Amino acid sequence: MNETISTHVAKLVESLRRLLCAPDFIARHRLRPVDFTRQRQLTFPVIMLFTLQKTVKSLQRHLHEFLDELADGELFEPVTASAWTHARAKLKHTAFIELNRDCVLPVIYGQAPRASVERWRGHRLLGVDSSVVRLPNGEEMCAQFTKVEVTNNHGPTGTSYPEGRISVVYDLLNRVGLDGRLEPSRTGEVELAIEQLTHAARGDVLLSDRGFAGYRYLAWHHHLRLNYVVRCSSSSFAAAQALFRKNSAGRSLVVKLYATPHERVELRKLGLPLTLVVRFVSVRLPTGELEVLATSLLDAQKYPTADFLALYHRRWNHETFYGVMKGRLELENFSGQTPEAVRQDFHSTLLLCNLESVLTARTEAALQEQSRAHEYPKQVNRAVSFHTLKHHLLPLLYSDIPIVQVVEKMQSWFAGAPVSVREDRKVPRRTPSLARSYHFQRRVKKAVF
Repeated sequence: MNETISTHVAKLVESLRRLLCAPDFIARHRLRPVDFTRQRQLTFPVIMLFTLQKTVKSLQRHLHEFLDELADGELFEPVTASAWTHARAKLKHTAFIELNRDCVLPVIYGQAPRASVERWRGHRLLGVDSSVVRLPNGEEMCAQFTKVEVTNNHGPTGTSYPEGRISVVYDLLNRVGLDGRLEPSRTGEVELAIEQLTHAARGDVLLSDRGFAGYRYLAWHHHLRLNYVVRCSSSSFAAAQALFRKNSAGRSLVVKLYATPHERVELRKLGLPLTLVVRFVSVRLPTGELEVLATSLLDAQKYPTADFLALYHRRWNHETFYGVMKGRLELENFSGQTPEAVRQDFHSTLLLCNLESVLTARTEAALQEQSRAHEYPKQVNRAVSFHTLKHHLLPLLYSDIPIVQVVEKMQSWFAGAPVSVREDRKVPRRTPSLARSYHFQRRVKKAVF
């Protein structure tokens, strides 16, 4: 094994190669027992890889390029976009979920690379948040997701579109999605987050925005023995309101919260505590705004109040993650028009993000070490890394080329064009303009994946 390639990375790639062609894996994730039984060009692993290699090109052009690469210089029989549509309908999106859950996550959090997993004070920092996505229009999509009526200052326009809500439990320090959900946008983000809390482990610290600051949400963390840091609004808990009125940063207050009378019946049914001991801390943002955080980290000696500003700032990594999914990987440019195709695109995108995090980890660490004395440290350029993953997807997961050889080549691409990290840079936000947005999308934006 070459020293430049981590053993756990080689094992991950090997397991993915094996599982994509495993008969039992195929049987679990096909629509009917007769699907993928005949040897055609669009086999089960080919459908999986083609979906993972999602592109902004036309479907027919992408098919030609993909099959040409698969043929390795030999003549190939062209496949129509219609044939691809029928073939992908035989695949269940659960295949991507299983690959992420059973192959990628055990490698990241397994025993071998445990020391390389970044933590804060011994805790994993997880974010739980959601974002809405616009889905392809159609009757079936509107039936399974939320139909949104378009309005303007004159009222309803008579047009509508389906909308979904994506929710991901995200490791903020290691850039890993532990679990992803795609549901109708009318589903509340707090309810989704509570359902996903089971994917966290005891001792994890979960960072949440102010829309989550409610008694039931905090009670679930105490019940599951999870830690939390939640931003409070000025109209939330009485203790938070008191700190807002004082308008003073650096304060810490430990109080006992009581469930309201109308919540007690439901909380008893769920087995949740009726009283909580919670610490409230106040911090001052660089903009001068006061921020109040509710947390289960009660020990002021171990977790000083002054540390919470930088700690909660880590939650911004979740926003940039959704920016990668929607911007870099163009999640909303779906490759199909059906609910199943949309779910395949979402879960394959989440799997790709985790693969990119694993494959770039060693290069990322090397760049940080090399630029330690520089004014601005270096990191992997995500535009380059995702393009590299797309370009090498077939050699990586569907070939007999030695894993070390493929990963070494990918790492040379990762390291070839790093970018500088300017943590204190403040870019002023411009007033939103439809004309500027249209110009950017039409002429300025460059496709990455």
